Amino acid sequence: MTASRPPLAVVVKGWPRLSETFIAQELVALEAAGHAFDIWSLRHPTDIKRHPLHAQLQAKVNYLPEYLYQEPERVWHARAIAQELPGYAEAYRIWRADLRRDLTPNRIRRFGQACVLAAEMPDEVLGLYAHFLHTPSSVARYAAIMRGLPWSFSAHAKDIWTSPDWELQEKLSAAHYGAAFGATCTGFGARLLQELADTPGRVDLVYHGLDLSRFPAPPERKARQPQDPIRFMSVGRLVEKKGFDRLIAALALLPAGLDWHWTHIGGGGLGDLLQDMARDAGIADRITWRGACDQPEVIEAMRSSDLFVLPSRVASDGDRDGLPNVLMEAASQTLPILSTPVSAIPEFITHGTHGLLSEDSPEALAETLLYAARHPQDLARMAGAALDRLRSDFGMDPGIAQLSKRLTAMLHGG
Repeated sequence: MTASRPPLAVVVKGWPRLSETFIAQELVALEAAGHAFDIWSLRHPTDIKRHPLHAQLQAKVNYLPEYLYQEPERVWHARAIAQELPGYAEAYRIWRADLRRDLTPNRIRRFGQACVLAAEMPDEVLGLYAHFLHTPSSVARYAAIMRGLPWSFSAHAKDIWTSPDWELQEKLSAAHYGAAFGATCTGFGARLLQELADTPGRVDLVYHGLDLSRFPAPPERKARQPQDPIRFMSVGRLVEKKGFDRLIAALALLPAGLDWHWTHIGGGGLGDLLQDMARDAGIADRITWRGACDQPEVIEAMRSSDLFVLPSRVASDGDRDGLPNVLMEAASQTLPILSTPVSAIPEFITHGTHGLLSEDSPEALAETLLYAARHPQDLARMAGAALDRLRSDFGMDPGIAQLSKRLTAMLHGG
């Protein structure tokens, strides 16, 4: 077995992605722990920039057909090979049962991608590991059944909360060719998946944690006075669950005498709508939209800001954050944090101890922003406590050790 023919296939939705540093961090750490794998990505990259972490990864990256019609010869050739595999008939039966309950182009595409994955994976592959429990895990599961291999997953947020229970239960059931094991990054998500699994021990709580060796030591922050200008910043995609529409409404409610500026980093489909909202509210000149940035740029912005704001909320389709890594990144730079008690955020931030947690209404957010501006000493104390908690309870190493143990056992039939 050589490094060029690794025993593990890692399935991801897209590679590389600026918004998924937690995946890059984990895969780099798994390589450092001795795991050899290839990456199989369902989509091509859309981000222009890359994080330094992406350059550290040694794994070969393979791209499956993003849409089946774009590579018809590849798809039909792969299906012909897949049909000769011992588990193809069973995979096809399971996919048809899934398709009856989810009659969508995405479900059809998953099976086509799975045929390509099963046909093109080297014979040396002993198991599959998928990041996200929805589409990537479906592709990994169908391909694993075709090849007679075990598969596993790491679940995060949207993939848990927007997937139907029947699909989650079957992916967690041995009787339905479910995962050998699953990991998820929040206690909030782990409890739900453990309830749905045929055996709760199939699901581990594995916090992403943070590799602090990749970050500079926190800056020496100049003491801010209540009357000084305050610099707010946020990092996150411009999507509903991040709550930036409510933050803009909250900023518009701040008293005229408060000198503030908000900087946003990240891309997303709601950009034009939110910028129009800021103009209509008369606060556009107090906002900087920086777009997508790499991690060094994000950290530099954190070091020069006074308050990190992430007003997460539950989206209309049930989507929500897990435990956003950007909160830990802010804590690493002793940047005080204001967020909301959504999902697993309170697993890291205790209100009044490690940061401020506000309800996500504009009125409540405005009140908390104003408190933050007027109580800089409280913010400094909380930021120090968040850094202490990050160092003591949210390091990366314990989670990587647990994940490495699970993957090793899966690959060796344990």
